[in-house]
Amino acid sequence: MPKRDYYEVLGINKNASQDEIKSAFRKLARKYHPDVNKETDAEERFKEINEAFMVLSDEEKRSVYNRFGHEGLRSAGGMPDWNNIDPFEIFEQFFGGLGGFSTRQRRNVPRRGQDLYHSITLNFEETATGVDREINISRDEICGKCHGNGAEPGTSPVICSTCKGRGEVRQVRQTFLGSMVQVTTCPDCRGAGKVTTHKCSNCGGRGYERKTLTKTIPIPAGVDSGTQIRLSGEGQPGTNGGPRGNLFIEVKVKNHRFFRRRKDDVLLDLNINVAQATLGAEVKVPTLSGDEKMTIPPGTQPGKVFKLKNKGIPHLRSGGKGNQLVIINIDIPSRLSNEQRQIFEQLATTLGSEVLPQERSFLDILRDVLGG
Repeated sequence: MPKRDYYEVLGINKNASQDEIKSAFRKLARKYHPDVNKETDAEERFKEINEAFMVLSDEEKRSVYNRFGHEGLRSAGGMPDWNNIDPFEIFEQFFGGLGGFSTRQRRNVPRRGQDLYHSITLNFEETATGVDREINISRDEICGKCHGNGAEPGTSPVICSTCKGRGEVRQVRQTFLGSMVQVTTCPDCRGAGKVTTHKCSNCGGRGYERKTLTKTIPIPAGVDSGTQIRLSGEGQPGTNGGPRGNLFIEVKVKNHRFFRRRKDDVLLDLNINVAQATLGAEVKVPTLSGDEKMTIPPGTQPGKVFKLKNKGIPHLRSGGKGNQLVIINIDIPSRLSNEQRQIFEQLATTLGSEVLPQERSFLDILRDVLGG
């Protein structure tokens, strides 16, 4: 998405003084600081506010921006790089944390683990009954040898001498438009604030070991291709005491030889012969729960739809089931015996030869029956 105008981001006009810029930043940064604002886009808004302040509070950067816009800043090397700059560090640098907000505090808050994803394939019939399906998932588990601290039993992690336990190192980087504070994860402790001098021989100091677990997943009746089932707390472990992520199961359903699905209704095309359509008949119709008897009334036309109530797919989030819709097709024989031909020729003389155009097509009628 294109970047918004920095003055618009801070809600100020282009002639705003530095005091007005700082005041607007203070107000918005407090409002959208992710430690207090739990909206999903709070952190992105916080970065946007910080970026606008970084540019407009610096007279040289502001001058370049006023003349050439975002592209001018990018060309001059004054566009903030969020891979190397911490917006929370900027917040602290100008306002000293504003009431207890801090980068270090934020880095150590509990964080939920990553979600895992898996897919399963069901037969068409299994969507009507539900099924328990075993799957194998690979995820991190706390190391059984070091119990999660990453150190060989009998030793303990020590405070990192490079970052003094902060988990980050700071450098002032000079650019064409002035100095910028660069905050990077400590290369020695990788942000943990501690280093392990004697790493666990089982997990290599990670504190976690990769395991493959077998899980039995209950798949409810009524699922369809694309349905996602969430299993809370079955994903990757969290950090700093945070909860595990979730496991998402995506369902795929194989096509059936006869049945088709429309929402929770099951559609079946049924071929009957000319005599059955003309004289009527009692036929057996396959359903997901076995064969059902169905009466074909005399004079049944091609495209006639019969409804077998509650013979469809169970509703996923409520009681009841869909229906089975049986769509009649008249099977016209391509070959006749001599006796059959004689019978049809005799019948033809009684029916006449007049033909009439049909006012509505078969597809129009079918759409009406199936609801569009």
